[in-house]
Amino acid sequence: MTKFGEFGGQYVPESLMNPLLDLDKELKEALNDKEFMDEYNYYLKEYVGRANPLYYAKALSEKYGKAKIYLKREDLNHTGAHKINNVLGQVLLAKRMGKTKVIAETGAGQHGVAVATVATLMGMECRVFMGKEDVERQSLNVFKMKLLNAEVVSVTSGTSTLKDATNEAIKEWVRSVEDTFYVIGSVVGPHPYPYMVREFQKVIGEEARAQILEKEGRLPNRIYACIGGGSNAMGIFHSFVKDENVKLIGAEAGGLGVKSGKHAVVLSDEVKLNIGVFQGMKSALFTDENGNICPAHSISAGLDYPGVGPEHTYLKSVDRARYEVVNDEEALVALKELSSVEGIIPAIESSHAVALALREIDETTEDDIIIINISGRGDKDMNTIMDYYENNDIHKLNK
Repeated sequence: MTKFGEFGGQYVPESLMNPLLDLDKELKEALNDKEFMDEYNYYLKEYVGRANPLYYAKALSEKYGKAKIYLKREDLNHTGAHKINNVLGQVLLAKRMGKTKVIAETGAGQHGVAVATVATLMGMECRVFMGKEDVERQSLNVFKMKLLNAEVVSVTSGTSTLKDATNEAIKEWVRSVEDTFYVIGSVVGPHPYPYMVREFQKVIGEEARAQILEKEGRLPNRIYACIGGGSNAMGIFHSFVKDENVKLIGAEAGGLGVKSGKHAVVLSDEVKLNIGVFQGMKSALFTDENGNICPAHSISAGLDYPGVGPEHTYLKSVDRARYEVVNDEEALVALKELSSVEGIIPAIESSHAVALALREIDETTEDDIIIINISGRGDKDMNTIMDYYENNDIHKLNK
């Protein structure tokens, strides 16, 4: 599969076509190779720590008195986020293809930490491209990457965020494709990346499906996940796509509000749907009236991407998933709520999903079940969270 409906594809320079075709061929063989998948599943269990819990948030559920709320605890993975599921698969594939170096881009730093971790585990060289603004916001993760032997390249072009880091990583890949594997962190980019990343993230939904059937004997009514590029969301959505009674709901980063223009919203009905080509794929994008990419904004360093994975655009186009806007301040309020009620501090990214679920909780009844994907933990965001509570002004955090 090279496309999801009309979305996806391979819009790349001719020099990258053969590497992408080689990657597609090797990926298909690996996914059908028992020895490869056994090794992947071994590391998921013994190194990452899967399967992780589907936790019944009893106190939060009782406080709101509506649906039973379950949390898929991706924050408990080794390195603290869902990112390592995908990275493990891609680096094992790189090793299988005889590559000796890996490169990556990262926004919040969780993908970069995961790549540095697995590269070290597999004895491979690692370079991570990161926007200068994100380097400053996520200094703890930058230190972790360096401690894990990675070279962190601070990108100062454009808005100095994830979009620009991705552009620089692509340029580097073009220059060094013979011995280098590009580990993309989300369900974006040219085929086969959106498909490959989803295949390595679908373990989230497979586990959640089996766990809720074991605990409740039935499927949930709703599943919530945050959306930047959309990898954690595709990871948990995929196993439920054919279950039409399960509502799939994505929380997009509304930043300072859609009307402010400082946001990362592309799929919600609150904005005009703009389809275009960006970073090798055809998908929904944040553009101006001339089709130029606009700088995306979010207080979360992992959600400020001016597009979304093409499979999400497809799910939106066939009305199989719904996407809503959550602003910065709503996410931080939800972060405080989950922390103070359940003793779980989520990443700001994940807090967008928590905020949307709690906003819509009155639409549910005591007979309903919802699952929120807690895609990562919040310790990397502590500086931002402390600034918010000390200043009590969201605008001071959005320079």
